[in-house]
Parts: sequence; structure tokens; C-alpha cells
Amino acid sequence: MRILTCLWCVGMACGIAGAADPSAERTQWFREAKWGVFTHYLTGDATTPEEWNRAVASFDVNRLASDVASTGAGYYVITLGQNSGHYCTPNATYDKIVGISPSKCASRDLVADLSAALAPKGIRLMVYLPAGAPDRDPVAMKALEWKNGKYPVWSYPEGGPDGGDDRLVNFQRKWESVIQEWSNRWGEKVSGWWFDGCYFPIAMYKHADAPNFESFAAAARSGNPKSIVAFNPGVCDPITLLSQAEDYTAGEINDADKLVCPGPAVDGRQYHMLSFLGKFWGAAPPRFSDEQVFAITKGITDKGGVVTWDVPIQPDGTIQEPFLNQLRALGKAMGSTPKAP
Repeated sequence: MRILTCLWCVGMACGIAGAADPSAERTQWFREAKWGVFTHYLTGDATTPEEWNRAVASFDVNRLASDVASTGAGYYVITLGQNSGHYCTPNATYDKIVGISPSKCASRDLVADLSAALAPKGIRLMVYLPAGAPDRDPVAMKALEWKNGKYPVWSYPEGGPDGGDDRLVNFQRKWESVIQEWSNRWGEKVSGWWFDGCYFPIAMYKHADAPNFESFAAAARSGNPKSIVAFNPGVCDPITLLSQAEDYTAGEINDADKLVCPGPAVDGRQYHMLSFLGKFWGAAPPRFSDEQVFAITKGITDKGGVVTWDVPIQPDGTIQEPFLNQLRALGKAMGSTPKAP
């Protein structure tokens, strides 16, 4: 996750949109869950496809499911991949576009296997994906027709250029096709998407015609119309919303202990915060006491918001014990009932 300072934040509404709003219906389970667990399951740029396949094959989904269940968390979020171009699930559309052989997409569909392990315990599965191409893979970058924009992101809040070089229409259409394949394959096995790096919302997505935020969200919901979607603009305090095509706020925050939740919604969409329990994303050791984690979480959920905590994870799917213990302490303090073993 790239750290940005938000110089433009849209206004906040006082409550969730009315019951007739499909977004309110989609996020009902999310509000009721109150809090969940996030892990950055990633690998280095130099990892070979063979090494990546061995790592993904070693992931013990049953242990992970049991560990998350023991905390009482209502959902679990995993990264599909990020900047290295390695993904923990196959995608034929991606392989056809980028032409990399052997594929850097794992042969195992870790997402499907995780869903099969989590669902019997009543735990929802969500997935993370950058909105841009893997920017440390030059082959994929070229094939996908992606290029990074320029900063600052929020220079023109009322319209006009915001740092993106152009609309990247070809890239967007290719990326939506990749997302659509995943969504269609998983269907209701995946309950939500968290898209990182939507740093150029005006240049790329705020358009009346597709590709735009609406077509982006539609690709993610292709296989499951009930999927919840969020687009991350970077670190913004107060937490903001980019589009009415979203169902909840991405809510990336570094200083979780300083955040003030204004209520259950931002512009009629579910208020949500995502931050890390460690010293940074996916990094040990824990930075808060158990009491602080509870106070931060309860301070948001008592106002109708939702909280997601990132913790480190090992290649085999093991959550480090200090973090697992802290999550269990949080669940106990929150009154979350551990899920069935």
C-alpha cells in the first residue's frame, strides 16, 4: 500500500442509505460482522513460478480457517497479488494478455480452497487486488498498457487532471476482463473486493461512459451481484469515498489510534477502517496493547462502523502467535462468538 496524504475529502453523510438501496442490502452482513482479519499474502519480485507454486501449495487452508474462527472474526481478506505480478490463483485471461510462460499465477486456486474451508465456519471471504498493473513486472506492464501517473493525486478536486497521464482506456478494459474471470469463477464464494491504488480517480474513473467506476464495480460483481466493493485512494483521514459505485469505504489508515469515526456512513456508504496491528502492513511486532486494539475497534463499531485488522502471515498460511493471541483477545472483549471448529 502506497502512503498518500488526502488533501481533498468529500462530505460525510449521517447515516446509511435507505433500505431500498442495493448497497445497504449488500453491506448488511458486513455491518453485522463488525470486524475482520486481513493478510498480505505476497512474494518477492525474484520468486520463480516454481517457487511460488510450492509456496501456495503449502498454504494450509484448514489451519487458517480454524485460526480465524478461534478469534470470532466475521470475515477474512486475502491479497490475490500485488506489484511482483505473482497471484495466488490461476487466471487464463491474464495469462493470455501478458504472455508470460510459465505463468506467475499459481496453479492452485487458493481463493476457492479458502472459501471451502471458511464457509462451514460462517466466515466470509473477501479479496484484495490493486487497481493498476503489477508495476514491478515490466512485461505485464507493457502488455496491459499500464503506466503510472504523476502526483499529487488530489490537486483538482472539482474536475480536470489529477496526476494521471490519461484515461488508460485499453488498460482498464483489459483489467476488468481479468477481474471478471475471477468473479465469474468464484461466484458467491467471494463476498467482497478491496481495490488498492485508485490514485487517479478523476483522470481514469470519473466519466459518464465506460470504463469508469461503475464498469469497474460491475466486473467485480459479475459472478456475485451481492459482492461489496471499495476503491482505495490512499491514506485519508478523515476517511473518504470515491464513488457511489462503492458499497463501503476502503478506509486505509496508518494512525488508527488517532482516527475519529463520525458515524455509520460516508456519503451514504458503509463506514469502514483498515489498518495494521503490527509496526506496518504485514510486519511484526504488534504495536498496540490488547486494550488499545479493543478501544479502537469498539470506538468505531459502536457508531455503526466496521474495522479490519491486517496481521502478518507465513507462506504456509500460519498467522504469527502474538497476533493470533491479540485477535482472540479482541474477539473475547468484543463478545464475538468463536466459530465452530
